[in-house]
Amino acid sequence: MELRQLEYFIAVAEEANFTRAAERVHISQSGVSAQIRQLEHDLGATLIDRSGRTATLTAAGAAAAEHARAVLASVKALRQAVDDVTGLIRGRLVVGMVTACTITALFDALAAFHLAHPNVEITLFEDSSDRLVEGVRTGATDLALVGTAGAPPQGLDTLPIVSERLVAAVPFGHPLAGRDRATLAEISAYPVVCPSEGTGIRTVFDQACAARGIRPEIALQASAPGAVADLAVRGFGIAILSESMTANHVGRLKALALDIETPGVLALVWTATQSPALRQLLVHSRQAFTNAQSMAAPEAVR
Repeated sequence: MELRQLEYFIAVAEEANFTRAAERVHISQSGVSAQIRQLEHDLGATLIDRSGRTATLTAAGAAAAEHARAVLASVKALRQAVDDVTGLIRGRLVVGMVTACTITALFDALAAFHLAHPNVEITLFEDSSDRLVEGVRTGATDLALVGTAGAPPQGLDTLPIVSERLVAAVPFGHPLAGRDRATLAEISAYPVVCPSEGTGIRTVFDQACAARGIRPEIALQASAPGAVADLAVRGFGIAILSESMTANHVGRLKALALDIETPGVLALVWTATQSPALRQLLVHSRQAFTNAQSMAAPEAVR
């Protein structure tokens, strides 16, 4: 029995899906399946019921999961206790960032941290904001850069980076292009192009529409703000973006202020229980984002 087998087992148990579990632990699905089958062989019992559309725990699996979590927590505490005594910064950090959000300050922080602490392995991956938040809550992700609606998620430590209002961006030949403002009711008369579900901008937009009983026609959605803008330029619909997202498309799109008070917020999130490595990464992150904000606002709230 190996610790990684327990880690993969817990990932499948919590995700209820081998594919998502593989994404979470950053190895192939076949690798996760092989290691769990070996664990089941060693224990002499089937832990995961694979017969349905979701992977569910068997009775033996449910019993094993409680102890597996305790073992992993004890190992993590052991490593941290030794590192606290010796003053060493080592181990592994999993850092997430919302898909297609290029924030160079985060890269600067990771580079500075890696230079100062080369013995710490860093894993960086992209995902939707809601799944990143869930990963931080479960401990699968140490630190994440996420976009949220209004305020950062509750129950997590946060470092807000930027807060921006949403705008509607239309090509200059659009019927609304001669205006500076528009209401949600007015833009709902046209097709809409917006960021994918799970992003901060989309959450703000969906919540505002739902609160007013508006059901917009979502013509297309895309992960990257540039793709949303390009689709709007080509006439697929009104783009829903943040103020800074439209700044790169002056001359191609006209930005209209919207009657949405809730801003899109970009923030770093992490749990209160921190490893020495994460504490040091947070020091570098605060410095990098402070430097970036003193020069210019981040490119986009996702």
